[in-house]
Amino acid sequence: MSKPLSLARLLLISTALSAPAVMAQTDSAAGVGGGSTTSTGTAGSAGDAGMSTTPSAADEAAAQTGNVDVSIPGADIVVTGRRTTNVSQAAPQVVNVLSAADIKRTGEGDIAGSLQRVTGLSVASGGYVYVRGLGDRYSLALLNGSPLPSPEPLKRVVPLDIFPTSVIASTLVQKSYSANFPGEFGGGVINLTTKAIPTESYLEIGVGSSANTETSGQMGYTYYGAKSDWTGFDDGTRDLPSGLKNLINSGTPFSNIPRADLKAAAMQLQNSNTSVLQRTNSLPFNFSGSVNAGTAMDIGSDGRLGVIATASYSNKWRTRSTLQQASLDVAAGAGKNYTQVSTDNQVTVNGLLGLGLELGDQKIRWTNLYIRDTLKRGALAVGQNDGQIQGADYMTQSTAWYERQLIDTQLVGEFKLGDLSLDLRGGYANSQREAPYERDFEYVRTNRPLDTDPVGDRFVNALNRQRGDASVTFSDLNEDLWSAGADLSYKFSPDVTLTAGYAFTDTKRTSSRYEFHYDAVNLPIPVQQLRPDYLISDSTIQYFDLTLLEFSGNYPAYDAALRVHAGYAQFQAEFIEGVTLNAGVRYEKGRQSVTGVDVYNTGVTPTNRINKEYWLPAVTLTVEAAKGLQFRASGSKTIARPQFRELIAQPFLDTESNRFYRGNPFLQDSELWNADIRAEWYMGREERITAAAFYKKIDNPIETYTTITDTYNVTTSFANAPEATLYGAEFELQKYVPLDGWNSTFFQSRRIALIGNYTYTQSKLKVKDGDTTTPYSYTTGPLPAASDYFLNGVPLTGQSDHLVNLQLGLEDTDRLSQQTLLLTYASPRVTSRGPNLQPDIKEKPGFTLDFVARQAVKLPGGVNSEFKLEARNITGRKFQEYQQAGDSKVFYNRYKIGTTIAASMTVAF
Repeated sequence: MSKPLSLARLLLISTALSAPAVMAQTDSAAGVGGGSTTSTGTAGSAGDAGMSTTPSAADEAAAQTGNVDVSIPGADIVVTGRRTTNVSQAAPQVVNVLSAADIKRTGEGDIAGSLQRVTGLSVASGGYVYVRGLGDRYSLALLNGSPLPSPEPLKRVVPLDIFPTSVIASTLVQKSYSANFPGEFGGGVINLTTKAIPTESYLEIGVGSSANTETSGQMGYTYYGAKSDWTGFDDGTRDLPSGLKNLINSGTPFSNIPRADLKAAAMQLQNSNTSVLQRTNSLPFNFSGSVNAGTAMDIGSDGRLGVIATASYSNKWRTRSTLQQASLDVAAGAGKNYTQVSTDNQVTVNGLLGLGLELGDQKIRWTNLYIRDTLKRGALAVGQNDGQIQGADYMTQSTAWYERQLIDTQLVGEFKLGDLSLDLRGGYANSQREAPYERDFEYVRTNRPLDTDPVGDRFVNALNRQRGDASVTFSDLNEDLWSAGADLSYKFSPDVTLTAGYAFTDTKRTSSRYEFHYDAVNLPIPVQQLRPDYLISDSTIQYFDLTLLEFSGNYPAYDAALRVHAGYAQFQAEFIEGVTLNAGVRYEKGRQSVTGVDVYNTGVTPTNRINKEYWLPAVTLTVEAAKGLQFRASGSKTIARPQFRELIAQPFLDTESNRFYRGNPFLQDSELWNADIRAEWYMGREERITAAAFYKKIDNPIETYTTITDTYNVTTSFANAPEATLYGAEFELQKYVPLDGWNSTFFQSRRIALIGNYTYTQSKLKVKDGDTTTPYSYTTGPLPAASDYFLNGVPLTGQSDHLVNLQLGLEDTDRLSQQTLLLTYASPRVTSRGPNLQPDIKEKPGFTLDFVARQAVKLPGGVNSEFKLEARNITGRKFQEYQQAGDSKVFYNRYKIGTTIAASMTVAF
């Protein structure tokens, strides 16, 4: 192996667009009412949340006075006036709101990490949020009330770990459905509100670094790639070669293409840059940098024009030594047993640009967001596979490059004419995922006696898929999402508001995956021992007549579309003092299709269509029993549509689980009936105790299941189970204990922060005789019995029985000084149904203990700055995903996460 490259660590200043949240100012004299896009407090004060000229003062002040910027369609949360300054208490639905101050308290660098502190939420690897134990398919993510496409084909929603906290003013989690939200509302909605107009000009510059005990300074694997890899942008090295592109576009099956043309295309493929795995004995530390700036100016007597911009760059490394096993019979132990060492270099570039114009109560916002997240992976695995050559060792080398990118632009107008409010919004988002040059090489050592196998003591690759293999895969995904909406509200009186709205989304996705394998016949033994770049070099291809075989299937490309028209009406009324009713109904018409592209001119284009219309009612009753004490009851019907990646019968590698996923074109919508009762006691500002119980009934829930072949090839797919129920309870406490009574000047301005929540959840699949399901492998004949894939009474995938979040902190009320211990716990949860009705595959998240300290520091010249120190996973929790039968365990993935120590500083001018 060649020596690893020395990667430059530079700060990239992005010029990409992104944007602030849209926010409508509310009447300070009114109670809670349905109306325009929401805001809390005045626009000016809320606009500073999370983007202060002193790195927290504005955040903390805004949070304490209730001035938290929240932007959602067709709803109005008023936290000023006679009722309350607490957003969660004033909201007509069950919501949790993380202000910029709350987000900073957790110290997380991204939104996914912050959200795992919210009651009933847990975060799976990769930044995907689970609400009340339900999988990511039941979570809806919005940006300023508008939908977001996901650049990751394996997941339903945008992976929230790509949203840095620096661009977010607040995060709202709503767990009870209301008609102003899209009908795909299973467990809850997560609405991200970006920054708004600043009150004054500011400039912030931040830098940070971190180290992990399992990665930093440790051994890892990488490969050259391209000179520009440190930026997260490929310089063209990984582009699909013109010769191979022409063969793909020719419409001719590869089996009918002349061998000479295939050889010529194979010789155009990049070789050593993408196939030579390099070992480095000391991986670098992580690095990040950010620039935030904003300014505003007055226009006329009541106008204000503001501009904000942010840019950030981070470069992170992660090495995992993973035990990977598989079994046809768990009780008998693992039949496949590998140890893989993988190194991921993740480069993230973010940009945001926002323009806002306010003329009295009339507001126009233009929001632009750019996020690019790139993962460069190198991995080496060695192990045994009893399903192939008995007693042999297999060595697999992998190199890959995954680009995911999101561009989002939104234009919102908010207009008030007395008691009439009109909100108009439109947006366009484009997401892309490219995975060029996913390379895999497999070498085999039979360990047989040399008199029967002359190279039985050596790893060789015959390029015949019996004793060695080499493949290269190109994947490309592009999705365009157009959205528009209008909300009209009329306030008949201070206590009665009627809102009606219309929403439209049009999503179109193209997805392709082309997999090629090098093929040789009777390759000489000396050549079989060559390292990867020599094995597939131009000279080897020419002299030993190598060619390419295509393993892409009949439909390597798919087109998918989803068009939704929706209209709703809802009212909010306080019929008697202290009793508020919020009720509405949404009509939603969806037209979804997935069509295989007839690449090879077969004359057949398989298409799956789901055309459904729904009436989705929702009602919430809130009773204010006493000052600070209120009760809620809510009920609703919602839906969960299968996502494109679940419908497209293409295999994709999930880099987190190291497993292939394949969609199922026969999936159908799920329908959910939801009920929630809740008691809330707000003892004082920022302080509360809540208790709630919830219930859900799900028809046709989409569940993941795993199949395994005799050679231990593992694939995960999806199918509709007949029915499921879910119920549980959650409790939350937030309390502050002043320490000014202590006989010490150090504690006079300090307080203890106690924040904790617990969620208990139980779910069950219901499968009875006569129930059927349709797996992706179905062709013709009677439908398979559902009991062949699902067991009656087992929990839903993704559901943990217990979720615990605890925060114990010491903080200064006069200046920024916080020290916080954070503990999270999630009990084991099913990640996939076991193959052949074996025990389910489970993940064991366990306990995670973190520590975060934030301290304001005055630099020479009176410059404000903030220093932050973090320690993550202090106890060294491991990741475990396994099957268990009695005392026998088979680990699909087991590795050490390590402890991460991070330090950063932000300077404000």
